Amino acid sequence: MNSKQKFLHIFKLAQKKYSKSKKRLAGEGWKHDWQTLITTIYSAQSRDETTIPVMTNAFRSLPTLSSWSKAPLSKIKSLTKKINYYKTKSKNSKATAQMLIKNFNGKVPNTIEDLVTLPGVGRKTANLILTEIHKKPGITVDTHVHRISNILGLVRTKTPHETELTLQKLVPKKYWSKINRIFVLWGKDVPGRDKKRFLAKLKD
Repeated sequence: MNSKQKFLHIFKLAQKKYSKSKKRLAGEGWKHDWQTLITTIYSAQSRDETTIPVMTNAFRSLPTLSSWSKAPLSKIKSLTKKINYYKTKSKNSKATAQMLIKNFNGKVPNTIEDLVTLPGVGRKTANLILTEIHKKPGITVDTHVHRISNILGLVRTKTPHETELTLQKLVPKKYWSKINRIFVLWGKDVPGRDKKRFLAKLKD
């Protein structure tokens, strides 16, 4: 079994296990594209179970991109203070909202190159936005995707960016946008780095 076949075999087992899950991730289910982007900025190194209710409440208070961009930074911080690193993320989110209005006519960009110019947006967030909002192929590599891919020997990489590039060569494009949700749900289900536990979970 070559590397591509190995990935597809494992991924299809994981997909069968987790594709019917109703669990919502932080980058899913928002009414407006800008809300998806802002929430994804906040979701880094923060549990979805914390991020989603905090951001739901924050968007009730600041329901438009304009209101978010004009809000005092102190108010944004107050609304999001339960999220890890909220001070930096609040600063970035306000600056991003302002840049969306100034540079992109209030629209969320649809290329990696434009997205990574926004404060707080790296390749992981940019890829998630491409797949979630713009329905373009992209591999969103967060800690779960990076961890699982290495534990199972699908890749041998040191950084999420290296994992993304390796998976791009390995995985047919039609699967790219599906990897993150499936592997995140799997990773939440199995902490640690025990290969046997990961594979055993697919047989439950």
